Amino acid sequence: MAVAAAALIVLIVGDFGSTFFYHVPQHLWFTLHLRTHHDRKRSFWDHAVISRDPSVLLDGILGAVPYLIVAALAARISWQGAVLGLALGQFHVWWRHTTEIGWRTPAWLKEVLRTMWVVLPEDHDGHHRNPDIEFGDIFRFYDAPARAVLAKLAPSSRRKRNAALRRSKGVAAQA
Repeated sequence: MAVAAAALIVLIVGDFGSTFFYHVPQHLWFTLHLRTHHDRKRSFWDHAVISRDPSVLLDGILGAVPYLIVAALAARISWQGAVLGLALGQFHVWWRHTTEIGWRTPAWLKEVLRTMWVVLPEDHDGHHRNPDIEFGDIFRFYDAPARAVLAKLAPSSRRKRNAALRRSKGVAAQA
């Protein structure tokens, strides 16, 4: 029981941390994640599984830091469960990037995993194609709160700042 509890804590709390302390801030204010994870010229499979590009590896490591912190804390409950949670999380990273190599989640598995709010490869593929949807690395229940945070903080985002700079340069050029 302690093993399962620690593994679930790593997956659920780690996903929360990664979503709200790494993924959402990257979408709002930074560019590393967007350049590596949402680059339409880059293979999703390559990004998640076989890349040796330092920026891609850094993005993956930074996204994993919340899971590692939670695993270190959950190890007090069960170190085996903490390791299992990390292993399942890594497996999920690889699995959710398989649409590019032709994976389609079977209907029966899709039905089971939807009841557990698990992000499917098809969901994550949607996030690659439109970075403003389908948040949550492992669990879909973080999508709506993540979008709400993004909407609330949008006025401070890199996009808004860059748009304001472009407008001000256009006004200055016209003068």
